[in-house]
Amino acid sequence: MKVRIGEIYFKKVMEMTLNELEIKVGNWALAKGILEKENAPKQMLKVMEEVGETAGALLKGNEEELKDGIGDSFVTLIILAKQLGYTPAECLEAAWEEIKNRKGETKDGVFVKDEK
Repeated sequence: MKVRIGEIYFKKVMEMTLNELEIKVGNWALAKGILEKENAPKQMLKVMEEVGETAGALLKGNEEELKDGIGDSFVTLIILAKQLGYTPAECLEAAWEEIKNRKGETKDGVFVKDEK
């Protein structure tokens, strides 16, 4: 559904925010007993597993599996961040601060940063 405000159209969506989803994932992980820091190495393996499955879905052109894989990757990274005492937002902000002024160019669809 689109809502018209002046001459601008906004898509009205009934979606949870990333913050709401992060809380739900954190609560789920807590209830499952996997938020302990000592579980981080095993959780990193889960991250790699989900990213690998996502790559497979992309190569197969399977959009349903691709969307699920991206979501599963987010879930595993949220849990890993929490196991290590970080919030996903602070991890994303640290990455943004590192890349926001990065110089470079895109070659064959891949951004290559200048080495300085």
